[in-house]
Amino acid sequence: MLFTTNWISTIFNNYQGSAKDKIKINEVVTDSRVRSTKSLFIPIEGENFDGHDYIKQAFNYGAIATLWNKNKELPSFLPTDFPVFLVDDTLGALQSLAASYRNEINPIVIGITGSNGKTTTKDLVASVMKSSYRTHATVGNFNNEIGLPLTILAMPRDSEMLVLEMGMSNFGEIERLSKIALPDYAIITNIGESHIEYLGTREGIAKAKTEIVKGMTDKGCLLIDGDEALLESFHTRDNVITCGFKAENDVKIEKTTISHDHTEFTFSDGGTFTIPLLGKHHALNAAFAITLANKMKIDSTTIQHALSSLQLTSMRFEMVAGKNGVSIINDAYNASPTSMKAAINVVKQMDGFANKILVLGDILELGEYAQSLHESVSEVIDAPISVLYTLGDHAKTISEKVNTQSNDIKCKHFNTRDDLIQDLAFYLNKDTLVLFKASRGMQFEKMIEKIK
Repeated sequence: MLFTTNWISTIFNNYQGSAKDKIKINEVVTDSRVRSTKSLFIPIEGENFDGHDYIKQAFNYGAIATLWNKNKELPSFLPTDFPVFLVDDTLGALQSLAASYRNEINPIVIGITGSNGKTTTKDLVASVMKSSYRTHATVGNFNNEIGLPLTILAMPRDSEMLVLEMGMSNFGEIERLSKIALPDYAIITNIGESHIEYLGTREGIAKAKTEIVKGMTDKGCLLIDGDEALLESFHTRDNVITCGFKAENDVKIEKTTISHDHTEFTFSDGGTFTIPLLGKHHALNAAFAITLANKMKIDSTTIQHALSSLQLTSMRFEMVAGKNGVSIINDAYNASPTSMKAAINVVKQMDGFANKILVLGDILELGEYAQSLHESVSEVIDAPISVLYTLGDHAKTISEKVNTQSNDIKCKHFNTRDDLIQDLAFYLNKDTLVLFKASRGMQFEKMIEKIK
């Protein structure tokens, strides 16, 4: 049980039916297609849909109460004792309910945002915290104005730690999420170019990401990428910990070694850790998790064991085996220029492959910066990369630019996934490593499935 209808009535005082009875609610759903057991159905209104239209399906699938826009007519089939909480706006009510439930359970809350790496950092933090605390964390991409409240409302009552990923596409969104979550600790992984189409500049992106402090108390602790110049104004604030590779950071990563299946790194205090992820950028993500674990008095042995047993959200630099023993890096969940360049650099550092192939697609939501930022990816494409394939209108810019820079890399642009896979088939063997990287909308996982 999460709570009762009687508890909900203390938050929303306009209700009907048996709302004051202590009817147990086991889960909260916004999707009427989800089969549930004693759920509270919250119909959300969008541009092209209205969840209120699907109350009958939700009722048939297990909903025993609902939040309801007071300006909408209630359907006649509902029993007279069915608990209905009448609200001005169901999305706002969902967020208010989540904020109240967060306060009711009162776990230690860790909020994570950033242009790149926030999901991996969330996975790292959650893995470490689960080693010592009853921990609930964001699943998948439930990190927006709907997903974050639903994540909170899925938290078991005995949770001690709540790890929340916070995403956004415009100003004000992280502030809203932060004020719902009230994080005790917050992490800003980095400032990249994601959503620059809407935020204008990297300075605008930094302003939007730093909204995470708006829901924190004065005693809240903020961890940031100390190497990021756009976050320098936070260095002198109280309760701020800088992590990074430069000497002046509070937590300094001194040495990083990348092997075939893991990255090892050493802190300036002598502590050494290994993670089943590839790349210096992941050492920084892990540094955030380790620093928080130290604050929570988790010992180093426990931390390392938790990092070694890491369960990652899928399609984020996921190593998989393909046809004829080819090694595939599935990084097809999302992309920005920063994350694409980081992934390419990791491929270059991996030993044991005669052929290193990049399959790159469009990076979306770059607006007027699309051409220049796609061109910037070419800066890191050189030996030992042997083949570059691109797919997508903007990605074509990358192969064109590399063609002007190098005669040693085979560059080819494709208009269809099938044509690309046909050409790639020649290289499918145990001596080849292939990176697939693009924005989620490019659906690169469809190509990966054909060569697995």
